[in-house]
Amino acid sequence: MNNTFKWYKTLKKPSWAPPNWLFGPVWTVLYIQIFISFGFVFYQVATGKLPLVLVLPFVLNLIFNFSFTPLQFGLKNNFLAAVDIILVLLSLLWLIWVIYPYAAWIAYLQIPYLLWVGFATILQLNVTYLNRKL
Repeated sequence: MNNTFKWYKTLKKPSWAPPNWLFGPVWTVLYIQIFISFGFVFYQVATGKLPLVLVLPFVLNLIFNFSFTPLQFGLKNNFLAAVDIILVLLSLLWLIWVIYPYAAWIAYLQIPYLLWVGFATILQLNVTYLNRKL
């Protein structure tokens, strides 16, 4: 058992927090959907079929998404992870809003991702609150 897992296991979590083993399979499925939909958008922008500006919320979402694990488990910083997950949620809402007029199916494909990130945001905010330093 590595130090990160030991640290996370010691954190106070709400009673409704899912078991740790669930996160891997959920994110695996979501990353497949993200790869397909974001890849489609990046390809469409690269070939000039969609405006370049559409890529911004997608890029920001990836940056924020991939920053969560180093912030939460590398730095072991619940507060920065909470700020980051809010940014993931906001950039996800933004990208759904901007892509819908061009490719509604991409927006709809984000619904499972949106539901999970919404849940993860509430969970992270609770973990951050429960483990705050007074």
